[in-house]
Amino acid sequence: MLSYVRVAVDSKPEALLQLMLREWQMERPKLLLTVHGGSENFILPPKVNQAFSKGLITAAISTGAWIFTDGINTGVSKYVGEAVKLFGGHDLRKRNTIGITSWGMIDNNLDLIGRDVFRPYQPLGNPLSKRTCLNGFHSHFLLVDDGTLGKPGCQQGLRRKLEKQIQLLKIHPRLNQGVPVLCVVVEGSAAIVSTVLDYVSSAPPVPVFVFEGSGKAADLFAFLHKQTANDRCVGNVYFKWERTEAAHLYTLLQQCMDHRESVSKALTEIGLVWFKTQTASSSSPL
Repeated sequence: MLSYVRVAVDSKPEALLQLMLREWQMERPKLLLTVHGGSENFILPPKVNQAFSKGLITAAISTGAWIFTDGINTGVSKYVGEAVKLFGGHDLRKRNTIGITSWGMIDNNLDLIGRDVFRPYQPLGNPLSKRTCLNGFHSHFLLVDDGTLGKPGCQQGLRRKLEKQIQLLKIHPRLNQGVPVLCVVVEGSAAIVSTVLDYVSSAPPVPVFVFEGSGKAADLFAFLHKQTANDRCVGNVYFKWERTEAAHLYTLLQQCMDHRESVSKALTEIGLVWFKTQTASSSSPL
């Protein structure tokens, strides 16, 4: 059984957090892993998929982390769901994998309307529809409604506000330390660049881990981290943009690299080791 709630796009993040802790009785997180990446289906190389899947769930279980995704049954959220299925144990309620999804993008969303009721939901999906299905291996969903239908992205602002609210939570009543947040990037379109820039330029900065070898935006960050990328590579090879568009994207990427110390990359061979190292040190102030 999955827990979900439909919320307005201007909902107060503190109210949402209290709902999660009190109504859903979720354990307080000691770490927040917020996963971003491609929303369309893409293929991860087996080695990258293994490092991502096992590393993510091992990190979450060993630290008592919450995982945030878009919650849909495509792209990186689907990979997270598969990781939960393979490595997350049998009790879905304890997996704390939260999908924050645009209500207007959910196929058959009318089936979910009701208060304090059980609703069957079949995530079959319509290949001709612009909408998508929820991934059934998430434990909880926040369904963000801005009044639109078939328009993605309205949930991102509220998701970021909720992440900042979670950072204010104390890991332990006797410790004056908030919950650390780690952004994980797998593949991803050009829009991810602005998302990463927001994380690394915030105060305090949110560390960003990019999975090299997953493609697109993640690989661009890995290239720039090694200082070998250029605007032609960015524009023509990865996104097939015109030069002016590529130049704008490259400017954003350079701004991200101004906060280079907050962006980490890893080869797939050390992905799991990196996760263990990162989470082991997550109790230190950000």
